Amino acid sequence: MSSLQLATIGLLALISLLVIRIPVGIAMLTVGIFGYVALSGLDPVLAYMKTAAFWQFASYDFCVIPMFLLMGEFASRSGLSRSLFGAANVFLGHRRGGVAMAAVGGCGAFGAICGSSLATAGTMARVAIPELERYRYSGSLATGALAAGGTLGILIPPSVALIIYAIAVQANIVQMFQAALIPGILGLVGYLVTISIWVHLSPASGPVGARTNNRERLHALVETWPTLLLFVVVIGGIYFGIFDPTEGAAVGAFGAGVLAFWKGHLDAAGLAACMKDAAKTTGMIFLILLGAGFLNIFMALTGVADQLSGMAENSGLNPYLILILLLLVYLLLGCLMDSLAMIFLTIPIFWPIMAGLDFGMPEADLKMWFGIVTLIVVEAGLITPPVGLNVLIINHHAPSVPMRDTFRGVMPFLFSGVVRVALLILVPSITLFLPHLLL
Repeated sequence: MSSLQLATIGLLALISLLVIRIPVGIAMLTVGIFGYVALSGLDPVLAYMKTAAFWQFASYDFCVIPMFLLMGEFASRSGLSRSLFGAANVFLGHRRGGVAMAAVGGCGAFGAICGSSLATAGTMARVAIPELERYRYSGSLATGALAAGGTLGILIPPSVALIIYAIAVQANIVQMFQAALIPGILGLVGYLVTISIWVHLSPASGPVGARTNNRERLHALVETWPTLLLFVVVIGGIYFGIFDPTEGAAVGAFGAGVLAFWKGHLDAAGLAACMKDAAKTTGMIFLILLGAGFLNIFMALTGVADQLSGMAENSGLNPYLILILLLLVYLLLGCLMDSLAMIFLTIPIFWPIMAGLDFGMPEADLKMWFGIVTLIVVEAGLITPPVGLNVLIINHHAPSVPMRDTFRGVMPFLFSGVVRVALLILVPSITLFLPHLLL
């Protein structure tokens, strides 16, 4: 049996385990260990297992993950989502479709603090859906906008998925954060334009909300200034080299904790719950990392990445066509697994293919550009039928809206994402402008 055939069997086995709902970390670990044993025998595997977990997780770079997760837990508990949505609503709610725009704007702002798409979707749904129902927004627009808005958390820094990608391809985390900012803002603007077009074509879908006075707007801004200050301190400090990402994550976690305590939403029990939830999520991510480590060794021993890279180089196909084919794989995988699992599984195979192609840019720029484009497509998987984890979360908070209406509602936002991906592929300088400017 050739190494390529063995790698194919391993990938099919992995997909089969995922289909029957085996946790992705366990599935990767199982396939990786059995494949490693098949190629090298039992003794090398046992020797590697003695120290693999310690040396993999004793890395300073990985400390950033639990810190940003803890920051997100504090942000979810402190009521930041309500104040951010309220601030956006007083400025936009009086426009047609304005409450839906405020929900998307709140998702973008909260995602910048939380860093998790799923947490952003779930938290903002609890705040925004009652308001959208009160103004009689159509179920498709209300739930579709929130499901799409939640995906902004995967790209707007700080993002755990962005950090994982940077570690996987050995890219600079600070530069990845810089590269993600403009595409993230473009995504937010694209979703707002989508809502505007929707309500223009179907005015009854997004009725006009209540108009507020200047006093109420000022009060809303005062409510949000601690959140804005926290974002500026953390992201600005990282961007301009005042502290590294791990230190920035620690500052952010501390600041979000102080903010939650100051607002009266954090007591001893709440602190323990936040730390427990952050630890559980960290453990889940680290288990996936461990499984991905064994799977990557198995794939490296088969040489499948090098073979696929060679096939891509010798295929005579345009590099951009190969890139599009790789991105389509992410849309298919989005039906089976979440964003982190997709990154862990595919990047060790896809990055060598991309690195072997000529896109006319240095490797450091290619890592940033490919990573941002990839994460946008990965985020699309969170709202793509038939699974769409964000859709499931939003639908849980809006049980009166049929699932098919929610999926119908996300389609215009998916089209907006396609336009954004096309723009970033055609004009890489949009992604690379800020890292080059700050360098």
